[in-house]
Amino acid sequence: MHAPHRLRAAAATALLLLGAAPVAAPPPASAAAAVAARPMENLDRGVVAVRRSATEVLVTWRLLGLDPDGIAFNVYRSTAGGAAVKLNTDPLTGGTNFVDATADLTRRNSYYVRPVIDGVWQPASRSFMLAANHAVEPVVRVPLRPGGPIKFAWVGDLDGDGAYDYVVDRQTSPQTIEAYRGDGTFLWSANMGPNSTDQDNIEGGSSVIDVGHWDGVTVYDLDSDGRAEVAVRVANGVTFGDGTRYTASDDTRQAIAILDGRTGAPRATAPVPADYLADGPMPARFGVGYLDGVTPSLVAYMKNRVGDGGFNLMFTAWRFDGTRLTNQWKWLRGGAGHADGHNTRIIDVDGDGRDEVAEIGFVLNGDGTLRYSLADEGVVHGDRFHLADLDPSRPGLEGYGVQQDNPSGLREYYYGAQQGTMLWRHVEDGVGDVGRGMAGDIDPRFPGMEVWSFSGVYNARGNTLTQATGPWPHLGVFWDGDLGMELFNDGKIEKWDPATGGVSRQVTTWNHGAVNVGTQYPALIGDILGDWREEVVMPSSDHDELVVFTTDRPAATRLYTPAHNPAYRNDLTVKGYLQDHHVDYYLGNGMTRPPRPNITYAGS
Repeated sequence: MHAPHRLRAAAATALLLLGAAPVAAPPPASAAAAVAARPMENLDRGVVAVRRSATEVLVTWRLLGLDPDGIAFNVYRSTAGGAAVKLNTDPLTGGTNFVDATADLTRRNSYYVRPVIDGVWQPASRSFMLAANHAVEPVVRVPLRPGGPIKFAWVGDLDGDGAYDYVVDRQTSPQTIEAYRGDGTFLWSANMGPNSTDQDNIEGGSSVIDVGHWDGVTVYDLDSDGRAEVAVRVANGVTFGDGTRYTASDDTRQAIAILDGRTGAPRATAPVPADYLADGPMPARFGVGYLDGVTPSLVAYMKNRVGDGGFNLMFTAWRFDGTRLTNQWKWLRGGAGHADGHNTRIIDVDGDGRDEVAEIGFVLNGDGTLRYSLADEGVVHGDRFHLADLDPSRPGLEGYGVQQDNPSGLREYYYGAQQGTMLWRHVEDGVGDVGRGMAGDIDPRFPGMEVWSFSGVYNARGNTLTQATGPWPHLGVFWDGDLGMELFNDGKIEKWDPATGGVSRQVTTWNHGAVNVGTQYPALIGDILGDWREEVVMPSSDHDELVVFTTDRPAATRLYTPAHNPAYRNDLTVKGYLQDHHVDYYLGNGMTRPPRPNITYAGS
């Protein structure tokens, strides 16, 4: 069990170091510089330690988004409560990790770091404790109360101490939501009530959460006071964390509730617009973005079915000011052919510092107006799409998507994210039906990222087939310390070898007591501890702990935490069908130093 630390960092630029090699200067400031900085979480150092061998411990910690150039670190260890000793000889200016090969691992050891800025030692972080005779495993275990199966986990700083806390669902009947501090201390539980017992993944009950590609829950600091709230779509009979009960005039009407992250008490509720009420309750998918560039908004994707036919689609945006929840805008698709999918991305597609709302076949501006649609390009519904800087030689972001049951034979496509300009398409005879598609730099032989589904691996920028057979296109995870992406597939972390087309196993999660959610998924993948590498969060087989896989590989690369990257942090708030969280700069082999994020620390 760990004790999260709470160090507050000074504001300045972030740094990327690739070993001792010089790095390119960040690109010139974009139009985003004209927008005021967005408040983001005032995170601590996230120190974490894992036993990587019989004799070695890997300690990692966060570089924050506003840490100054040249910030250095010293690493300390206290054994069995004794006086702390500094482990490194010279202040560390490379990767924010350190291998301790001198610890007595038969005793408990606590680790912390102290930053050094311009020769001045800064306050120490809070310590992370590694128990005596700890298992050799890349795992942090977060104890939970006994309960039913878990599908999703969210993170947010519920109590304002700088460390991520956890919110999980329980797929029981009725369903529940539980909140825990980062060390597993139970905070509260909310019961989703009798309208969560019908858990059909298309037309379930009015308070059902986390079935199919719906979630209806997210966690974020929506009023920028330094503490995260929990947003949930509710209906008649939901009991909140403080024991109060939500009532409505009937079981079809729904509302959005903002819950206090520390207590689960409702701080505000507002009714879901009733435009499609005659067709029944609307399942929801939630996400957070800064639609004006400076203030968080809750974005709700909601659908219901018209009889046995097509679907109504409504997007709404909401602002919580600490007291009231206000509907900012509403967008109805009506009979238009704008294609939605199984995931939503809220990201700044035009570089002006304000976020847009992206679906697999269209994008809404931050004010709720349609920016563009890919309907004229033949894009229909699909399972997976990605928005990222796939080609660093091309200005802006690019998109890659795959198609489900496309009558034109369109399988996959690649486009400019700012205006929806189609760059290439793959069309085959017959109805196109592609269930998975991935994007990431998995082949260092070619510049930029690769994209792949089931028809070979393509280097995105040139539409170049690099391998006829690729790895299973499921989820990516940064794990081993180089700048290429690793893969999460059915409970395994793997590394693809582009030369042979094979994979090497990095981690087998079931060897550490973890289980998949459903058939293939973790509860969460994201950078929530330690350095810039990502954690994989899975429930234990008994559902009484979160098994948090965190890297045991040292790395020379220094990057600020992706949790302080606006695009990445927005995407951590979205579930749907779980997909990769991308930063808004090119992350891969041959990258240059990313620009400093235009942020401030909320509540500071």
